[in-house]
Amino acid sequence: MRLSLLDRSRTRAGHPDGQALHDTLARARRAEELGLHRFWVAEHHAVPGIASGAPAVLLAALGQATQRIRLGSGGVMLPQHQPLVVAEQFRMLEALHPGRIDLGAGRSLGFTAPVRRALRREAASAADFEANLAELGGYLTDAGALTARPVTGPIPLHVLATGAGMGIAARLGLPVVVGGPMVLSDDMPEALAVYRREFRADSSPFSDSAPRVIVSLEVFVAETADRAEELALPEAWAMARSRELGAFPPLEPASAIRARTWQDRTRRRVEEQRALAVSGTRATVATRLRDLAAAAQADEIMATTSTYDREDLAELDEAFAGLAEELG
Repeated sequence: MRLSLLDRSRTRAGHPDGQALHDTLARARRAEELGLHRFWVAEHHAVPGIASGAPAVLLAALGQATQRIRLGSGGVMLPQHQPLVVAEQFRMLEALHPGRIDLGAGRSLGFTAPVRRALRREAASAADFEANLAELGGYLTDAGALTARPVTGPIPLHVLATGAGMGIAARLGLPVVVGGPMVLSDDMPEALAVYRREFRADSSPFSDSAPRVIVSLEVFVAETADRAEELALPEAWAMARSRELGAFPPLEPASAIRARTWQDRTRRRVEEQRALAVSGTRATVATRLRDLAAAAQADEIMATTSTYDREDLAELDEAFAGLAEELG
């Protein structure tokens, strides 16, 4: 079982946004030292709590800061870009850091209506996404109408499987990254069974030889369950508040969050967010992840963990990496 990280360059209350990018670089170096398989970054535009709006730029810096770990996007939001430009960006990254670059593609249009208007993209169909994904795959394998340069070795293409993404990945013969509420839902095993059944290994020059699944979720391992819940609170609070405010806030310390007056609605939303994470002691988390991986027949677990304190986050990453032996 491969273990990886996705880092969204979360900003923190009381610190400049740019610090989040330096934190991402430091985290990638630690991930490499811990022997984790991949380190991915995200694309979020004009979101107060996230500093990563240009994954290709950040990946260039990460390539310089590391030596071996695979680097990629989780993901590039394809409706916001021309496929040729994305192919050129990632081929340039691959040329600079050979054999280390992944490309994960998603279809999010943006966090809020003003962001979507600023991006000049307020609608995009699943059919458009599939066509653009196929075009992108062609450029990455020299099978397109023209050659994206520089010409490089292969760049693995993944689909962030939300909504129609699972079916698109199956038709194009691409691996899927399953995250969000779907990961822990009762519907996930059947959805992945359909993906595997409909997978077309020979549908295009960039298809994989077999279906592959990465499950992506927050993982909090601590000495006690209460401590794990405490570490999970800053992200759960931010997610809950984003649904109320329409803005994703920077992370705050758990102590500051607990000192606030909580509305019943906020409390329910925090608990809903906590339920989407796997948290607890090492033994508890290992059992839950093992069961989840078996249900999904997953090849890899990608932790999306965030918390306010950077030293706490480093300890969480070390504990996650330490699960490799239990997960097999």
